Amino acid sequence: MNKNPKPTTKGANPNNSNEPLRFAHPFYTSVPPEKRAALPNQGTRMLDHIQGTLHPIPPLKRNNGQWSLTEIIGNSGVAGIQVAGKIIIHLTGDTGVPETDHETRQVMVADAMAQDYVVNAPEKSPAFFFHLGDVIYGQSTGAYLDQFYRPYMHYPGKIIAIPGNHDGDVDSKMADFIEYFCAPTPAIPSIANSIFRQTMNQPGVYWCLDAPFVQIVGLYSNSAENPGFISGSTIGSSQKNWLVSTLKTLKTQRDKGTRKALLFATHHPPYSSGGHTGSTDMLNDIWDACTQAKLAPDAFFSGHAHSIQYYTRSLQFNGGNLKIPFVVSGNGGHGDQTVSPDTGKTTGDCTYDFAYQGWGYTKLEIDKDSITISSYGVDWNSTKQIHSVTVPLS
Repeated sequence: MNKNPKPTTKGANPNNSNEPLRFAHPFYTSVPPEKRAALPNQGTRMLDHIQGTLHPIPPLKRNNGQWSLTEIIGNSGVAGIQVAGKIIIHLTGDTGVPETDHETRQVMVADAMAQDYVVNAPEKSPAFFFHLGDVIYGQSTGAYLDQFYRPYMHYPGKIIAIPGNHDGDVDSKMADFIEYFCAPTPAIPSIANSIFRQTMNQPGVYWCLDAPFVQIVGLYSNSAENPGFISGSTIGSSQKNWLVSTLKTLKTQRDKGTRKALLFATHHPPYSSGGHTGSTDMLNDIWDACTQAKLAPDAFFSGHAHSIQYYTRSLQFNGGNLKIPFVVSGNGGHGDQTVSPDTGKTTGDCTYDFAYQGWGYTKLEIDKDSITISSYGVDWNSTKQIHSVTVPLS
């Protein structure tokens, strides 16, 4: 017997199904995917395995995924924003904390965001809170009471959302997300008990929202822990096809003179340096849709990694030079994660600009000329601005 067998980098022998894996998965190997023998039901990459675990994308419920801010805050609310000349939006994700005493970081951040509202001046208040996914964690039964309705009982704004991976990793949890965020008409759900917060009437789990000064495309990046997908071999291309069609419509509007800020959002971040890695294939998929429609976002927002991170992607697109901020804001309450220090280093076409470990949220102020993106760190004693950037709208 050879007491010192020669180590292998192949991970597993696909021709010998009785041979146990050397490592936890067969793709821990130096052999590039294009040179690997495909494993039965696994393919040649970890991505092939993950694709097989994704959940079907729920179909759109109405109006081909299109809706307006009037449906959220009414005509008078929209009129106030137009008179004020700007719209304010809250953003964060990854909030669900499955404690029942509610003295949590999630409540701390929610209370800090609530301070941005002015009861006598609605036009100076955020129009809504855009939740970037992972509303709840753990089991679905009763979770929305403890992880959503109670923590936000003092937050006065409407809350819209895209699902995170934890919101869609079990069919019953996705059913709950649809019940509370994609209801046919707003109503107080029975699970909220005495808390007055109506369900939202989003047209689906992915959508395009039209509002004064801004249009927002929210996408569902599915249920994998990592990475994200908007289309694929198991979930099909319906969402991507919708994205191409929607962007072409927005491009036509812009060519006719309607220039609003265009924001994209996915739960999984295209770029990340902490907690979770970036989703390169997802970004390429989205960028292919942008290329087909000849329209790119002015900014891109994500959660999933429990920190705040800023990146700038610089590239040529459709005859012009773009600098697009990619912002991770996934620190709304769930446990924080270590993030690598920002370096200012450029890798490919992306520069890593800023990072923050701790809890907090992001606020947007958008007018006809620019988007100001400001992030805030929150602790029990204070709320402080930690980073801000203004993006001109050409």
